[in-house]
Amino acid sequence: MIQRLILAAVAACLMLAPVSAVAAVEPVGRIELSKMMGRWYEVARVPNVLQKDCQAGASDWTPQAKGFAVVQSCRKDSPDGPLKVWKAKATVADPHTNAKFKMSFFGGVVSQDYVVVEHRPEQGWLVLATANGKYLWLMSQKPTLPAAIRTQALARIRQLGFDVGRLEFPIPPRS
Repeated sequence: MIQRLILAAVAACLMLAPVSAVAAVEPVGRIELSKMMGRWYEVARVPNVLQKDCQAGASDWTPQAKGFAVVQSCRKDSPDGPLKVWKAKATVADPHTNAKFKMSFFGGVVSQDYVVVEHRPEQGWLVLATANGKYLWLMSQKPTLPAAIRTQALARIRQLGFDVGRLEFPIPPRS
C-alpha cells in the first residue's frame, strides 16, 4: 500500500514538472483503434522517473466495456531483471481522431492525457506523447525496429519538434 502511494506521489510530481520546449502536441490524423490493440514494445523514450533503469518495456492494450485496459511493464536494470508493472485504464478523449487518450493509474489516483502523434501501422510503429509534450515514447509491434524504419521514425519525431537527443533506447526483450 505504501509503495502504491509513493508511486502515485512520484507520478503526480511528474505531471507538475515544467513543460519542455514542445508546449502542446496534436495527433497527425485519425487512427483506427483496432490497430492500437495488442502488445507494443518500447524502442525509445524521453527519460522519466517511473521508468528509471527500465529495460525490455512493453504496453499491452486490451479493449474493455468503457475504453481499454493498459498494462505497462519493464524489467529492472536488464531484460532478465525483476518485473515492474503499472496498470492503467484508458479512454478516448477525442472520438474525432481516436488519437487522444486519458489514462488513469493507481486506481484513478493519477491521470494523464496522451496523444498518438504518429501512427504507421504498415510499418508497425507509433509515437505516443504526453499532451503537454514533456514525455514521448517510440513504440513498435515487434521487439525491435529494422534500422531503416527506426531512422525514419526518429526523423519523424524530430520533424514533429521533439529533441531526439534526449531519447534513451532501452534494451529490448530477449527473443
